[in-house]
Amino acid sequence: MSDWLAGRRALVIGAGSGIGRAVVDAFLAEGAQVAVLERDERKCAKLSEERPGLPVVVGDATTREANEAAVAATVEAFGGLDVLVNCVGVFDFYQGIGELPADRLDDAFDEIFRVNVKSHLHSVKAALPELRRNKGSVILTESTSAYYPGRGGVLYVATKFAVRGLVTAMAHELAPDVRVNGVAPGGTLNTDLRGLDSLGLNTKRLDDTPGREAELAGRVPLKVALSGEDHAWSYVFLAAERARGITGGVVHPDGGIGVKA
Repeated sequence: MSDWLAGRRALVIGAGSGIGRAVVDAFLAEGAQVAVLERDERKCAKLSEERPGLPVVVGDATTREANEAAVAATVEAFGGLDVLVNCVGVFDFYQGIGELPADRLDDAFDEIFRVNVKSHLHSVKAALPELRRNKGSVILTESTSAYYPGRGGVLYVATKFAVRGLVTAMAHELAPDVRVNGVAPGGTLNTDLRGLDSLGLNTKRLDDTPGREAELAGRVPLKVALSGEDHAWSYVFLAAERARGITGGVVHPDGGIGVKA
């Protein structure tokens, strides 16, 4: 432990598994106090069991009420809030516009933008008074899908471009009081990222794809298949005082896909 985040009070949205859970563990290891918002009751119970004393709020991150309750719980537990992280997401399993059923398009659009975009807006809105008061920071989860084709379907890519836009717009709006940055992970092992309920994909997990580790490593120059634990350190860096001069930026823990020939 290097105490990069000593004294920081953080709230992680979507912290029950995958990257969000890895961020919780990394922040705690670096000296932060951490609270979480998670929809899945079983994941919340596991967090409470494995991290006794961790403030855990069960709720839907796409709603105003859940985000406000999570911010209130964080402030009650720690006396304030310095860092907000959002890791909420749902996937479309690479479906292009030609594959999407016309009779499901409206529902699929509403679901994926509600989860992948609106949850970020609600979380920042709920936390903003505390973040402004404490000169805090926001870290949103983008994706390689916001930069390179083929890393998601048409709806997923559109949502991640939207999150990329949120980072830019809010970094401009909220300076100098609040820093806003993004992390754009590449393909990730050991996540519970699932498909859209509106497309009948809610029981399908991206991590269950056969040969996924070899596929992830094979498509990037560094030949690595990264996990949530690997990505979590990008969030640690952006949350730390050492990154106090960075806003509107993004870290790309993606194995170097941007320099692929």
